[in-house]
Amino acid sequence: MLESIEFKNFKALRDTTLPLQPLTLIVGPNGSGKSTVFQGIRAFVDNGEVTFDRFASKGSGGETDLDEIFLKTCWSNVLIGESTTRVWSRQGHIIAHQFRSGTHRRLDECLDVVKLLNSVRVFALDPVLLAMPHPLTTNAELSENGAGLAVVLDRLRDNHPERFESLNKQLSRWLPEFDRVLFDTPQQGQRSFRLRLASNGRAIDSKQLSQGTLLAMAILTLAYLPFPPPLVGFEEPDRGIHPRLLRDVKDALERLAYPGKFGEDRDPVQVIATTHSPYFLDLFRDQPECVVVAEKKGVEATFKRLTDIPHYEEILQDSHLGEAWYSGVLGGVPAER
Repeated sequence: MLESIEFKNFKALRDTTLPLQPLTLIVGPNGSGKSTVFQGIRAFVDNGEVTFDRFASKGSGGETDLDEIFLKTCWSNVLIGESTTRVWSRQGHIIAHQFRSGTHRRLDECLDVVKLLNSVRVFALDPVLLAMPHPLTTNAELSENGAGLAVVLDRLRDNHPERFESLNKQLSRWLPEFDRVLFDTPQQGQRSFRLRLASNGRAIDSKQLSQGTLLAMAILTLAYLPFPPPLVGFEEPDRGIHPRLLRDVKDALERLAYPGKFGEDRDPVQVIATTHSPYFLDLFRDQPECVVVAEKKGVEATFKRLTDIPHYEEILQDSHLGEAWYSGVLGGVPAER
């Protein structure tokens, strides 16, 4: 499991460490580094897209006087004691080492870490792409933008029918107007999906479904995959979802992160999600260790655990977590004008 990420001079994250749990929810204003976290994770296995000029922290005037960008990940569980460091210098040099018991190795020699980092998926789901037909492939995978959902569902039905049936049961609970996922072949070699209305059995094509329904379907599908990625990020999984469904979305993220709690016999998935929703945040009131508050002051962003905020228990004693955050008493809100 990824235990923490240390950032120095990486865009708005000039000097801060992000602590992580099996399930972490990051809350904060725009520009506070929430999306930058995912860029940082990708940077460990980037193929040249990360450059010093593009990612180095800049002052209020857009200038930089820095010499290097520094990222460091620390690991626990089976990789306990491991840390991976990556440095970008102004001259363009890249240094990547892993440390364990005093040993130094290049990142490309650390196959266990490289494999895990290459498997990371950060989902910013696009309802238009979720609804589109997709070519049939043997090893179907949901793209980070949502493309391929129909084929992933089709393969789940064919290869893991018991999971597909469980998904259908959850579908009728999440979205009671529907009772089953059906499929269509719009042209040879392609697959699309439809949802059957519980009231009259009529099938609604994916292109006719609401954006919220499509987003819910994608998150639900990920929660029922037999072999999900070991670490997933979600850019605002509550976006476009009706507030009454947010509890179900949280349950889906927990199913990924804590499979044993749901009777799942698979490896846990580490989940990092971001949100601007006080309603979604409030669902984590009894799990404050999972919440990280992102704070933006000037051009610099920092992270802090909710549990590290002085007197947070007293603050929340008579308040909803979402309301307390929205009021600004916990930080992590836009600066006042």
